[in-house]
Amino acid sequence: MILILGGTGEARELASRVPAISSLAGRVSSPRLPVGEVRVGGFGGVDGLAQWLRDNNIHAVVDATHPFAARITSNAFEACAAVGVPFLILRRPGFTPEPGWRWVDSVAEAAANLPGERVFLTTGRQDLAEFAGCSQWFLARMVEPPSPPVPQRIEVLLSRGPFTVDGELELMRSWRIDALVTKDSGGSMTSAKLEAARLLGIPVVVVRRPPLPPAETVADVDAAVRWLGSVAG
Repeated sequence: MILILGGTGEARELASRVPAISSLAGRVSSPRLPVGEVRVGGFGGVDGLAQWLRDNNIHAVVDATHPFAARITSNAFEACAAVGVPFLILRRPGFTPEPGWRWVDSVAEAAANLPGERVFLTTGRQDLAEFAGCSQWFLARMVEPPSPPVPQRIEVLLSRGPFTVDGELELMRSWRIDALVTKDSGGSMTSAKLEAARLLGIPVVVVRRPPLPPAETVADVDAAVRWLGSVAG
């Protein structure tokens, strides 16, 4: 059996093409579910995942989690190495950089280098605490409501992509946005905000992806299917 560590569009597409168990972290109350068998929740760290792989006779693992889900990626790499299970990372390419983007290595660094006073914040609810001490006004878009602490001056917009350039232009104009902060998540679901920022001349702060462990990595589902065919039989 194959285990897909999921939660992304790529993971759902892969699950539709190969028999597998898909695992979701459970951080979203109403996730988009893939076809096939699904489990929700953590494994209990490296040791817990290693034991789960043994108990469920897993022959290969594909990590198709979000590019910023660094902990599960690291845990999966170590667990697979301990058990001797082939491990692949499926990561969509990052956004195509634009001249003038301000690249930072962490959300905390982004919070310390905000270029505007009315900030469109799209880094996700789990990172909102990093901006709690900032004096700027924020429009924060996320799928589910955040938990404290949050910035004192904030408007929370609950929404799920995909988004359009026209929609993002209207949003940024109506809220008088003068800076965008985002992560280098890649993909088409949320890329429209970057084109809208470019058209409006709004500065963009982009958080770089965390480094990956030294595992084999592919950029699309077709390559992941070929890899599974070569290792899982």
